[in-house]
Amino acid sequence: MTEFLGLYNYWIVIFLMMTGFYIVIARENLIKTIIGLNIFQTSVFLLYITMGKVTHGTAPILKSSHGGESHGGKSHGAEHGQDLHAATEGHIDLSVDAVTEIYSNPIPSVLMLTAIVVGIATTALALALVVRIREEYGTIEEDEILEMDRNS
Repeated sequence: MTEFLGLYNYWIVIFLMMTGFYIVIARENLIKTIIGLNIFQTSVFLLYITMGKVTHGTAPILKSSHGGESHGGKSHGAEHGQDLHAATEGHIDLSVDAVTEIYSNPIPSVLMLTAIVVGIATTALALALVVRIREEYGTIEEDEILEMDRNS
């Protein structure tokens, strides 16, 4: 039972995916269809981000042997205008602790950021098309629009 409940992220993904899919299929209102597509898209985002997360993982950032992390291209040990590369050249910490550290994969999160931007643009375009359809047909109900097209 614990394994069943331990994967709650995936259950949320399945619930959101099926909810969005149902809204797209069952609704004839164009706005509701767009909302269903956005719910479906959100479930895909959550799925990819969940798969990219590693338990106890951290961001894949190498630390210098001087004890400082990279901050704006400068290390704490490079006060005299040296860049991080010059300050840490040949001094990257490759000790046992650094090699055994667990890193999360950042690529799914980066891809989802791009997908969110594309999704917003697509939603804006779809809403603009719905506004234009409403101006032309006087309705946003799919069955009424199809009936008007058949009669003309």
